[in-house]
Amino acid sequence: MTESTKTDLKQRALMAVRDYGIHLTLFRNAMNEWAGLNATDMECLRLLFFKGIATPSELARHTGLTSGATTAMLDRLEKAGLIERRPNPDDRRGTLIAPAKSGAEKAASWFESARKAQDELISSYSEEELEIISDVFERFTKLWDQEREKVRRDQ
Repeated sequence: MTESTKTDLKQRALMAVRDYGIHLTLFRNAMNEWAGLNATDMECLRLLFFKGIATPSELARHTGLTSGATTAMLDRLEKAGLIERRPNPDDRRGTLIAPAKSGAEKAASWFESARKAQDELISSYSEEELEIISDVFERFTKLWDQEREKVRRDQ
């Protein structure tokens, strides 16, 4: 492979990553609108589905909302049946937030078509290609975690 070919392929790959991020954001925005939720509501749900449980303070830090705005968001999500508040066994005054079982099922149904399309796409690759794809996404995940930590340290 010539250096110019590798340079072109690197550029193509980086543009594809950029485009992936943009189109994922556009898809998420369309889903937010369709579901009648705002972006921070959906961010909160994504974090809860990832972590399983979180404190309101963690959710405020993740979304960048004030404590009052976080409370309002949690009220909306609870009213929609998507989350539930639980007492924090480690802090009598604290609350833990978790996805409601029915809410998780409801939200999962919203993404059924996308999950099916993803499965069809990913199934079209060989085992060797899947190893590379997995490696790239795992490394990008680590890269973004490291970059996020740099930003936090620089604040």
